[in-house]
Amino acid sequence: MPAHIRAALTQTQLSIPVTEGLPALGIWQGIYLYEHRTSPHRRELVLHLIGEPSPK
Repeated sequence: MPAHIRAALTQTQLSIPVTEGLPALGIWQGIYLYEHRTSPHRRELVLHLIGEPSPK
């Protein structure tokens, strides 16, 4: 039961707009990783970039 509640309260994926190669976040916004386990585990970060590169 606790695992289901934790999964409902925290996201497993996140979409972040990127402008000129930087995350387009507001002044008070941030990205945080929250681990529900008490012992460390290996994690992988998977990025899917959609769009066209900006002209140089």
